[in-house]
Amino acid sequence: MRTALDSSVIVLLSRKQSGWEAWRDTLRNAASEGELLISPIAFAEFSIGYPDVEAAQADLDLLHVIYDPITPAAAYLAGQIFLRYRRQGGPRLNLIPDFLIAAHASVQADRLAALDRGYLRSYFPALSLLVPTQGNG
Repeated sequence: MRTALDSSVIVLLSRKQSGWEAWRDTLRNAASEGELLISPIAFAEFSIGYPDVEAAQADLDLLHVIYDPITPAAAYLAGQIFLRYRRQGGPRLNLIPDFLIAAHASVQADRLAALDRGYLRSYFPALSLLVPTQGNG
């Protein structure tokens, strides 16, 4: 089972923000079931806090996260969902990166580890979201 990671989860872990232990345990379990992936968009968002690419990659290596380029099919899906979002009156915000991350997970993984933002369930209803269970802290 391949799990794509949203930058929000990786930032939470690297900064040891509230709930990081539950996410650590959840991702350990996910890693035992299959690969942990990061898209170029999530990597770009996550890496801004690092002095260089090697330092960012080193932290991902500690988590056993694999850099996984976005396929044309995933990019197309993101564009189509963004178009539907705009036609339904959604404001022109910076959601295309979030749609790319979710589309990457939809096409190239089995689920997405992310802090739940309501639009994920609205615009990607078939995408399975990985979140920490109550028992993880």
